[in-house]
Amino acid sequence: MTQSSPRRLKLGFILHGVGRTWDDWRHPDRDVRASTSFPFYLHQARLAERGKFDFLFVADSLSINEKSSPHYLNRFEPITILSALAGATTHIGLVGTLTVSYSEPFNVARQFASLDHISNGRAGWNVVTSWLGDTAANFSKDSHPEHHQRYRIASEYIDVVQGLWDSWEDDALVGDKAGGVFVNREKLHRLDHQGEFFQVRGPLNIGRSAQGQPVIFQAGASESGRDFAARRAEVVFCGPQTLAEAQDYYRDLKDRARKFGREADQPLILPGVAPVIGLTEEEAEQRYRELSSLGSLDSGLGFLARAFNDHDFTHYDLDAPFPDVEALGRNSNQSASLRILELVRRDNLTLRQIAERLATPRGDFVGTPGQVADTLQNWFESEGADGFVLFETLPGQLELFVEHVVPLLQDRGLFHRDYEYSTFRENLGLPYPINRYTAQRVA
Repeated sequence: MTQSSPRRLKLGFILHGVGRTWDDWRHPDRDVRASTSFPFYLHQARLAERGKFDFLFVADSLSINEKSSPHYLNRFEPITILSALAGATTHIGLVGTLTVSYSEPFNVARQFASLDHISNGRAGWNVVTSWLGDTAANFSKDSHPEHHQRYRIASEYIDVVQGLWDSWEDDALVGDKAGGVFVNREKLHRLDHQGEFFQVRGPLNIGRSAQGQPVIFQAGASESGRDFAARRAEVVFCGPQTLAEAQDYYRDLKDRARKFGREADQPLILPGVAPVIGLTEEEAEQRYRELSSLGSLDSGLGFLARAFNDHDFTHYDLDAPFPDVEALGRNSNQSASLRILELVRRDNLTLRQIAERLATPRGDFVGTPGQVADTLQNWFESEGADGFVLFETLPGQLELFVEHVVPLLQDRGLFHRDYEYSTFRENLGLPYPINRYTAQRVA
């Protein structure tokens, strides 16, 4: 992004099937098979692309149990669904979650490079370390890596994957039929990585794509997670509940990134938001009540369980002080567990009270299209966000956002009217990553 380019917000949409909570699937208009319905995802993808969204986002988890939310109980694997959508869309980015704790760098490099080619340069990788401890049992492991070790693994893992993505220089494929030269062997490179966790020879058996390398996404809120995101991520997904929280996170992560020698506009920071839109204030309130009516105490307890490594909260006294479970959060989802503990301490909440808040959080994004656009603009211009990743709270909300909020953002000069470039990286304003071997040759 050049200095003369206007700052415009980025928008992503999260494909979440039957919904993000434990009770969304109960809505009368919700398809209970949506999380494994390609027609459903195709409709949402095309609708988001019509609204000029920058990307689609697929979250993931590798472990389920009786407390898991319905969407995670029965859902598509990210690379598979994104590959299918790549052939049915033209411009929108395709971001998939894949864990470094239970996969091999060579396979992951190959999968995302393939998605990048299939989509003509529209792939992104959301790098996660996995926090649910019982995931280890699905991968022949005796135990789950400790939190601090997971981020050491992740750092080396990205080094390996990005090194493999550079195996082929951009002009390595010659294709000289007359001369019988398919590839310039001097421009095809082995990685020969020998590290603490991985030993990978290379080269990767697929070349670089139109955007050079897939875009790196990450979500980190713990100290090690923030440092990792500030050092390595190009886009950061986060979950602040208020503008003040968003501003604190934004300022902290940008400061950390600058200390690592990065530019002032890196990385892009995109909070997750869940708008509830009505064409009038009364209609918006009615829709929020409709959403709230689906919630239950079990839904709130489910959020708690997920944040604290699937700990069972049902056997505690709901009206007693919140139990001492801080230690459980240290090796789990630290961002969620720390945020919950801060709320509990600030407002002196019981277990029942925090569960009720988590079941149907209201947030700042309930209102008319104009009010939602105002709030998005305020967060963006107040340095709380570089853009947003949207959840669909109720069936039909994505269409309302595309038809009524997007045009307002465009009229205010806050959002592009069309895709300006052919690759995901260019549309985000991110630089093309020069192949390391080409850079060495030029130097």
